[in-house]
Amino acid sequence: MKPLLALITLLVLPALLRAEDSANELFRQGVDLFFAGKPKESVEAFDKLIALAPESKPQLWQRGLSLYYAGDFKGGREQFEVHQTVNGNDVENAAWHFLCIAKGEGVEAARKVFIPIEGDSRIPMKQVHELFAGKGSEEAVLKAAEEGDGERLRNHRCYAHLYLGLFFEATGDDVKAKAHMLKAAKDFSMDHYMGRVAQVHVKIRGWDK
Repeated sequence: MKPLLALITLLVLPALLRAEDSANELFRQGVDLFFAGKPKESVEAFDKLIALAPESKPQLWQRGLSLYYAGDFKGGREQFEVHQTVNGNDVENAAWHFLCIAKGEGVEAARKVFIPIEGDSRIPMKQVHELFAGKGSEEAVLKAAEEGDGERLRNHRCYAHLYLGLFFEATGDDVKAKAHMLKAAKDFSMDHYMGRVAQVHVKIRGWDK
């Protein structure tokens, strides 16, 4: 290694590592604040992360969820649209994009720009996509979710009730929304990110009382 290059590396590398550590810490803050039921503060942490590392924005679907629960549906829509550019086969991204538009502009507006998805083989995502598109049904989602056993079955049911709860809330049926979301958060609770989203949902809505 040439002396000048060695000197540059010695000076620059620590700064790069510090920036990476800061970015990781901001990401953890954004996630932790969201799970603490503080979506606005979570968005602030994610925004600081983007200011530090702008190239990270397309990957931050977690920020989109925080924006949704913070009530910034326009910002959430934009986040899910940019995430679509790096993750084009995810029904969940299409669903959250739909939810942001439905909350801000209405269900019909959301359906007009609903993102087509192919290749998401997770259960019951095909049926969830059809439901949001206006071509499926609650019953079809629940039936599809009954595949498997043990933790696999529990996970399918958690996802089914999460997205049914979100769908019915967006379409104005709060009774069904609450019933499904409580099943996702409690009866079929899971400790992964989306399972915990259901728990955050019932906490923010006051349904856990």
